[in-house]
Amino acid sequence: MQTITLSLISHTNVGKTTLTRTLLGRDVGEVRDEAHVTMESERFDLLETADARLILWDTPGFGDSARLLARLRKQKSPLGWFLHQVWDRLRDRGLYSSQEAVRNVSEEADVVLYLVNATEHPDEAGYVDPELEILSYVERPILALLNQTGPAGGDTDAALAAWRAYLEAKPNVAGILPLDAFSRCWVQEGVLFERLAEGLPEERRPAMRALADAWKAERLEQLDRTVERIAGMLAETAGDRVATRASLAGAMDRPAAMKALAERLAARERRLWDTVLEDHKIEGSAAAELNRAIENFEVQGATQLEPKTGALLGAILSGALSGLAADAMTGGLSLGGGMIAGGLIGALGGAGLTKAYQLFQGDEDPGVAWSAAALTELAQRSLVRYLAVAHFGRGRGAWRDEDEPEAWRAAAARVLPESRAGLAPQVFADAAAQRALEQRLERTLGDTLRKLLTSLYPDARL
Repeated sequence: MQTITLSLISHTNVGKTTLTRTLLGRDVGEVRDEAHVTMESERFDLLETADARLILWDTPGFGDSARLLARLRKQKSPLGWFLHQVWDRLRDRGLYSSQEAVRNVSEEADVVLYLVNATEHPDEAGYVDPELEILSYVERPILALLNQTGPAGGDTDAALAAWRAYLEAKPNVAGILPLDAFSRCWVQEGVLFERLAEGLPEERRPAMRALADAWKAERLEQLDRTVERIAGMLAETAGDRVATRASLAGAMDRPAAMKALAERLAARERRLWDTVLEDHKIEGSAAAELNRAIENFEVQGATQLEPKTGALLGAILSGALSGLAADAMTGGLSLGGGMIAGGLIGALGGAGLTKAYQLFQGDEDPGVAWSAAALTELAQRSLVRYLAVAHFGRGRGAWRDEDEPEAWRAAAARVLPESRAGLAPQVFADAAAQRALEQRLERTLGDTLRKLLTSLYPDARL
């Protein structure tokens, strides 16, 4: 079995152990916001196939790099002198840690992963120059990883450009990749594994490519499972309906029906995302409440009224108007025959009724359902929520809902517009009809999610 070994190196307290946890998908080592927490190199199996294994070493952080480099430059054989020195582990932790890191690279590494804090400007990170020069004595290819960049769609483009320009000028840096320990997307790990193959000697590349392919196949299966679950949730929501009475009294049923639909959707989403989090090895649970309440309701068989008329009908349904006054103000629309069919409700409570309402045609039993606009919004929101899961690094601890970048929401609306989503309220004749919708959604969402990921990460190959 071929073994390929990576050494993860950085200045102390930049985030090596946090990134190690994210890459492994489990808690290892100790993470504290102080220097030299990791004092000994620790070995982990990262990837494995029948014929190859990828090893990752988490190493101690560099300490006083400038002082160390000054001493190295005075020696005729800098690396040999350095590795044979005896540094005091307690009294000179910086030099001891630096020696342990360089020793690991010298004895173990095929490739060095050098992690930098991208929130600093290169001109302010004075330790990087001496550390890269120290690593040049070991003569291993270096992939520079830009940490603390935030997710794609953030506002760190200028900082990344500065780091790229700085590191591209370093002769021993073979490649530069953003890889935030807290908010990397899993597709960025795939790019890393592909770049590793490019940096290895020709005879080692097939083994690394086989490891990368096996990892990619596993992640794509995970993506397909998530798509299947989202499609099932959407199809079930499209068929969800709460019946109301075909009479004036039926108008009083609608707020309760809308609330019931919202509660069922919230429970459905919680089940979905708790399962997805577990599948992605992320601890915690989805939030009990929806991030942004969907407010679009309609009745099957309804036609949309003008917004002005709809606002008046909203006042009727909320009890502000009644009887002949309402009939007159709505141009003669009668409530007595069950003609008012539904609408949009704000805050799921009967107040703040906004946007458009529906006029029931009388061909079906009345009932409140989610509108096509609501279902499209739900599909787009599911894409964005998946991106949040895909970016959730292990170093952040248990899952928590956070505001997603606006760029994600814009991208989701762009790749899945309403015309392409093709979602509308459904009345399923049987389970086979619901399954047919799920399968169509799986194809649409699978294709859409791949386009969304590659739009955010053009280097990724999905």
